[in-house]
Amino acid sequence: MSYVDGFIIPVPAGNREAYRKVAAQAAPIFKEHGALRVVECWGDDLPDGEVTDFKKAVKAEGTENVVFSWIVWPSKEARDAGNKKVMADPRLAGAEMPFDGKRMFWGGFQILLDSEEE
Repeated sequence: MSYVDGFIIPVPAGNREAYRKVAAQAAPIFKEHGALRVVECWGDDLPDGEVTDFKKAVKAEGTENVVFSWIVWPSKEARDAGNKKVMADPRLAGAEMPFDGKRMFWGGFQILLDSEEE
């Protein structure tokens, strides 16, 4: 079964297009190194929660929005190998990130249910 990397990223609203360009540059590189799919989503309906929510999770400030993204890999092993190759790929070296990476968070996930794989 596939493996998924998930990301939550605070991005200044004014950097939407800059973020999209960086994501568009990175997506084919991830796919070249084994990813099956790369999805980037711009927050559109992010209600304020009483205890936590997407904005609180990344300490979004002022006009920052939240990006929710994921990368689908064939397996955890493919993800581990692919991420190493992506991080070493010179095409991404020195790319300026249009967000505060200190408040970004991510993790790897085993799929429990996928209606497309049933």
